[in-house]
Amino acid sequence: MQDARSRVVINAVSPEIECARFRAKRTVGEQLTVTADVFTDGHDHVAAVVRYRPAGTETWHETTMVAVPNVPDRFAGSFEVDRVGRYEYTLRAWVDRFGTWHSDLAKKVAADVDVTVDLLAGAELVEAAVKNATGDSAEELDRIATTLRDESAPLDRRIDVALADDTAELVAANDERRFATDYGRVLELHVDRERARYSTWYELFPRSASPDPDRPGTLRDVIDRLPYVAGLGFDVLYLPPIHPIGEVNRKGPNNAVTAEPGDVGSPWAIGSEDGGHKSVHPDLGTIEDLEALVAEAADHGIEIALDIALQCAPDHPYVREHPEWFKKRPDGTIQYAENPPKKYQDIYPFDFECDAWESLWAELKSIFDFWIGHGIRIFRVDNPHTKSLPFWEWCIEQITAEHPDIIFLSEAFTRRSLMYGLAKRGFTQSYTYFAWRTRKWELEEYFTELTGTEVADYFRPSAWPNTPDILTEFLQYGGRPAYVQRLVLAATLSANYGIYGPAFELMQSEAREPGSEEYLDSEKYEVRHWDLDREDSLAPLIARLNRIRRDNPALHSDRSLLFHRVDNDELLCYSKVSDNGSNVILVVVNVDPHWKQAGWLHLDLAALGLRTDQGYQVHDLLGGARYLWHGPDNYVELDPNVLPAHVFTLRRHERTERDFAYFL
Repeated sequence: MQDARSRVVINAVSPEIECARFRAKRTVGEQLTVTADVFTDGHDHVAAVVRYRPAGTETWHETTMVAVPNVPDRFAGSFEVDRVGRYEYTLRAWVDRFGTWHSDLAKKVAADVDVTVDLLAGAELVEAAVKNATGDSAEELDRIATTLRDESAPLDRRIDVALADDTAELVAANDERRFATDYGRVLELHVDRERARYSTWYELFPRSASPDPDRPGTLRDVIDRLPYVAGLGFDVLYLPPIHPIGEVNRKGPNNAVTAEPGDVGSPWAIGSEDGGHKSVHPDLGTIEDLEALVAEAADHGIEIALDIALQCAPDHPYVREHPEWFKKRPDGTIQYAENPPKKYQDIYPFDFECDAWESLWAELKSIFDFWIGHGIRIFRVDNPHTKSLPFWEWCIEQITAEHPDIIFLSEAFTRRSLMYGLAKRGFTQSYTYFAWRTRKWELEEYFTELTGTEVADYFRPSAWPNTPDILTEFLQYGGRPAYVQRLVLAATLSANYGIYGPAFELMQSEAREPGSEEYLDSEKYEVRHWDLDREDSLAPLIARLNRIRRDNPALHSDRSLLFHRVDNDELLCYSKVSDNGSNVILVVVNVDPHWKQAGWLHLDLAALGLRTDQGYQVHDLLGGARYLWHGPDNYVELDPNVLPAHVFTLRRHERTERDFAYFL
């Protein structure tokens, strides 16, 4: 119980998600910086620490909090997390009696006030610290107290010892913390592995991976495709559902309501006589083939991600064996999925409010457990926002408690509150609105929200310029420059990004009909065969950009993202800086896919680690050009038909006449 004489107040702690209802997130090797308002009555100084420990351990570790410049009463303290799993952290603060005395003594000395009694008061504070010290520290503190009390010693000597930094540090390290205030909550932090923070995804349909246009692809064909994916620089290969596809109400090409003989149907209409969510479609291969794919992918530095869609085709075994898990209409038939005016007659959603919800939840969790048992550590979850939030919180909590390295990507394009609610309940990463943010002001506003507010403590964005469901108008009509521009933006604005290929690198842009974001002849409903050797493929550019991402630690995180002013609304400029400041990336993008744009950048040099009087070299890692710049204001010009973006790395430089002669 807190002592009533505890005078320090701790307020406005961050990160604290919904009054500690949910966990903040970090990845191994990152620091968690905790801030809070810490104050007391009167003019006394205060001291505070962040206390932290891996969950399940007894010993608390501490890091000192320091005052935030120019923000009254705001303190900050950081600690690094070095293991996957859960951490706990809280705060402790107290009146800094020695710090207050130390500050007042310095003022009195400066004002030539007699401090004889003050030195005796200081000796008492030092002696209180001796009680908490051991070994050499205790001996040194005892010597300091003796000196402060020694009226035979020169006054200047006593004052010097009292005001020495070493004295203050030694007392602070052994402060008695009299009447300390403990923050009323123990907060939780979930620490993921690095791939949760930095990942590069490639999506492909296994049935379209065959090199032979006369037969559909298999998982073995995907194994043969691995060198191509690795050559592009991707480290996650995501497969849409690989399960048996329903025969009842199967959709035909271009989402035709009636399928013809031989039509393959949608992989998201899961389940048939061949099995359900724990089976592999027999045309794709076997579970042993999937395990072989997982092992071979690992040899290429790639992880396999599986799509989990918690829904059933009408002929899924669940429908026959557990009709109680589905909602029935008044005529006795099972309710199929709808998003009016869209109808999905080939899909039955689960009823998370059914009377048999406990058995339903247990079975759905067991789907993840099954594939984890076969080597899968990353899941892309289809439309999680149409399923129960309490289910996701329970399911992910259970799974990550046993397997803390599992990554869940939320495919949710829905209301902000719902997207963020899924992230708070455990989803590791999430799709975003990036695909539809095309104007400069939209991108600045949205990514500032994602990376510069408390959202960044629990929501990890993954930027995708296209998906099998999303062919934006911008890509339909923007031509090659639009694809290049969106690629650069996705790969540099977000540390996690992905593309749906080969549709992206081959710039498939024809919609099913005007006003639609559906692809014509979509792979969702038919097998496609792609010419990966096309001369106009974006594959070389994608490989170069992913190599830039890999080689520059500044692009491995979102927390340093900063937008810089440009005097042209068609030019977007932003930077990222690595944790140690040694790697600086500056990106300039022409967001107009049709016309050349030029303008002046106005850079925040301090944020880039540059002095105003310092020259610096910028090297365009995409185009290869090098420039010597000086000061914050520099001119750029970008032609989208040549290359719509610069991805600069900065090197600090002192200009010389020789440099000018070389570059001019």
